[in-house]
Amino acid sequence: MKLPGDVLDAPLAIVDLETTGAHPVHDRITEIAVIEVEDGEVRSEWSTLVDPQTSIPPAIQALTGITNAMVAGAPTFAALAADLFERLEGRVVVAHNARFDYGFLKQEFERQGLRYNARTLCTVRLSRKLYPEHARHNLDALMTRHGIVCQARHRALGDAQVLWEFLGVATRERGFAAVSSAARGIARQPTLPGAIDRGMIDAIDDAPGVYLFHGEGGAPLYVGKSVTLRTRVLAHFADDVRSSREMQIARETRSIETIRTCGELGALLKKAELVKTLLPVFNRQLRRTTPASPKLLAWPYRGPVGLIEKDDAREATDIHVLNNWCYLGTARSDDELAALLESPPAERFDLDQYKILVRFLAAKARAKPAGRIVELPAFSGRDAAQDLCTAN
Repeated sequence: MKLPGDVLDAPLAIVDLETTGAHPVHDRITEIAVIEVEDGEVRSEWSTLVDPQTSIPPAIQALTGITNAMVAGAPTFAALAADLFERLEGRVVVAHNARFDYGFLKQEFERQGLRYNARTLCTVRLSRKLYPEHARHNLDALMTRHGIVCQARHRALGDAQVLWEFLGVATRERGFAAVSSAARGIARQPTLPGAIDRGMIDAIDDAPGVYLFHGEGGAPLYVGKSVTLRTRVLAHFADDVRSSREMQIARETRSIETIRTCGELGALLKKAELVKTLLPVFNRQLRRTTPASPKLLAWPYRGPVGLIEKDDAREATDIHVLNNWCYLGTARSDDELAALLESPPAERFDLDQYKILVRFLAAKARAKPAGRIVELPAFSGRDAAQDLCTAN
């Protein structure tokens, strides 16, 4: 089979790996396949078992059929690294869930002192782009949908051959111009999780705020903050991310939620609040509410204060209300502020928020203001709200 036109300018390396697990830091490769494509034609097919130098879990053996006995006499990745590096050099890596395969390759090469970087083309994302009318885009779904037969499912070369067949089918069905255009666009972008559409990312403002990754059923996975939300979210899905934690977050993310703030202080406070409230799986440094300690700094004001952050571009203002180092909430309008002052929540000391506020006040003392501070005489409801808004 030959692909007409220029699917991608660079030569391709259609890659599939079998591994001992899902984490590139802790797990190892057990089989590698590379199909080299140039000018729309296959130039070579290569595959080998790899000795992972660790035991293959029984569940993985059952899935792939690759046993400990089969890899016992196979070459280690260290023995293959130099030749494989040369085989892949200068090629766009094509893989199903490219972030997974590329992450493993990058990690294994790094263990051998080789710095490996390549463009990637994820066929999950390519399928979603070319066939948006279909809900499923895993390899079995592609085989069923397009009538592709796999000679050895869950083996590296068999699965790689399915991807090559898929490129041919897609070219015939959608046209080489559409496939080439989609492939070029995807190869220039971070490899997003299969459930995340690029439009979802494009809708995120590159501005201060908090982002939340949700998993199946809306389960909270991770809460983060940034002064450039879109850029930070995309960084989680960059192809050179190697940590098992980042890989797992990307694999399990099903939706992304963002909360815009007027500045970094509001993002920091909101993140600390959401981490305690939602207890997301991947925020490891979770801290429960901590009682006040005599070692803490004394509250430097006579009573409650409003910390004001402005976003001139949106003509928006956040007023963070605090008392005794306790964050009581953020108001974005006169009515919200009046409601907060009329019925303030119970003061709960939070160590993370305390540290955020101490750093903020230290920056103010060094003449590096991040926002204005206005003292409130008391929680006196709407009058206090009007006084604060007038002062603002």
